[in-house]
Order: sequence, then structure tokens, then C-alpha cells
Amino acid sequence: MKPIRILIFAALAAAAAGAGYWYYTRPAEVTVVAPARGTAAEIVFASGTVEPRSWAKVTSLVRERIVETCVCEGETVAKGDVLARLDASEAEATLAELKARYKLALDEQQRLTVLVDRNVANLTALERARSEVSQVEALIAGQTARLGNYELRAPDDGVVLRKDAEVGEIAEPGTVLFWVGRPTPRIVVAEVNEEDIPRVEPGQRALLRSDAFPGRELEAKVDSITPKGDPVTRTYRVRLALPDDTPLLIGMSVDANIVIRTSEGALLVPAIALRENRLFVVEGDTARLVTVETGIRGTSRTEVLSGLAEDARLVSPYPETLEDGTRVKVKAD
Repeated sequence: MKPIRILIFAALAAAAAGAGYWYYTRPAEVTVVAPARGTAAEIVFASGTVEPRSWAKVTSLVRERIVETCVCEGETVAKGDVLARLDASEAEATLAELKARYKLALDEQQRLTVLVDRNVANLTALERARSEVSQVEALIAGQTARLGNYELRAPDDGVVLRKDAEVGEIAEPGTVLFWVGRPTPRIVVAEVNEEDIPRVEPGQRALLRSDAFPGRELEAKVDSITPKGDPVTRTYRVRLALPDDTPLLIGMSVDANIVIRTSEGALLVPAIALRENRLFVVEGDTARLVTVETGIRGTSRTEVLSGLAEDARLVSPYPETLEDGTRVKVKAD
């Protein structure tokens, strides 16, 4: 029995060794793709919002209750048209008080003028009365001007693009109550990172995408770049001019790809097949690591300038654990 056991154990050991050898020497399975010819585009990404080229925000300068508003959202208004009125009762009462004070001061001045002419009163008292009249006149002028703050008027000809004022609400200084402007032409105001801004120039083409129009690629053109960037966000404001027939509406958010340069008929490979400038190609049943010269790098594809045959079979995605010279087996589609 003992020799039989030894033979069994030997057979099992040999089988295990054979299985281990097969496991460690079997070809690695990989997926391959072929490079393709196409257009490579170097882009700069930006996100922005659609705005009118010409518009203004109307805010209140005083904190007061709104007593009247126009029914004008979406309507055309002329410069100076009243959009809303605030409760001016206290300001008007102050003005009335100043006018009454002015009348008394003026009467006093006239009375003293007569007395000075008769040598009954001295000139100093008359000068004080004249000074009082001048001071009250100045106060009346100032209060009259302040009363203008209780009427919110259109700053220019245009359309009321949005109205956020309702009767009974309190108008807070600095809070925008009306947006007034011209609906067309429209632009996209986008933010570009400071490391990308040196490559952006007026006239460059921009491709836009919006959640409002899924699957639809819209176009714009770089119109202008704000000379001073924001040191906090480290971005620069870029304005993209939209065509007159754009379907994008004011206030919509968009993602913009600004096209810096293009290369037609470029040899392209999947970006996920590359690590720096290296990729694997399959030659027969062996994976070879090759170094290539790359050009334009896109989000999904990269241009290869040299070092790769057009009929090469690339391993994609890049196999992190594969070594140069490893036997491989191409997975069936």
C-alpha cells in the first residue's frame, strides 16, 4: 500500500506543478484596436452663461416697501419709464416740513429786510436769516433729489428681461429687481483657467453644449477677453459671440470647447491606450512596448506624429500589469 500512496502523491504533485506552469505561462488576454485617421483638435474648456450683449440691472438705493410695479416682464420699455414705485410717504413728509420751514425762513428774511431799511434791526440778524434761507433751500433740493430714488426707472431702451419685484415686498438696496436689455445679440460669458488663457484669442471657434439641447452641438466665436483676471478663482472672463439664430436663451448654462488649432487627417489612437508617450502593440502573439511622438491630445483621442504604423494593433486600454515581450491572446469580439 505504501508504494501506491507514494505514486498517488507523486501524480498529484505533478498535476499541480503542471497546472501552475500552465497558469503562469498562459497568454494574457488583451483587447486591441486600430489607429484611425481623423481630425485632431486642441481645445480649451470653459463653462459659462448666456447673456445679452447689452443689458442693465435695476436696483433700489433705499430700503422701502414696493407700492406699485409695472406689468412689463417681456415688454419693451423706453429709457426713463417707471418700472416700480416705493413707499415715499416719509420722504414726502420730510420735504413738506422743509418747505414749511423755508416759508418761515423766507418770511423772517423779508421782515428783517424791512426793519434794516428802517434802521430798526441790525445787519447781522438779516445775514443770519439769509443764511437760514440758503440752508433750507439746499435741504429741499437734496430731499427732492432723494425722492427720485423712490421711483425705479428703465436705464435705457430695451426689454424687461426679468422682473423680481412684487407689491408689498421690501426693496433691499443692492438687490436686483429688474433686468432690462436687448434680447439680441446674445453672448456667452465664460470663465477660462489662467493656465489656458494665453492660448485663447479673439476669432477662435467655440463648440457649445447645453443640457437644454442634448446631443446638439452649437457654435460661437471668441469675441473678447477681459484684460484682468480674478486672482481668487484664477480665471479670466471670455465673451463668446453667438449667431443671431442661436436657440440658446438668456440665462442658460453651457459648456464651451474653444478650438485652439486643428490637424486634418491625423493618425489618432484612444487616449486610454497611452501612458505618457508609450503604448503596447501586438506583434504576432507578443505585446511590445513602443514609444511614440504625440501631437494634439484630446479628451478621448490623441494624435500620433511618429513611431506607430497605421496598421498596428494597439492594446486598449493600457495594460498596467503587462510587460514588454509578454505573450498575449487577443480577445474575440
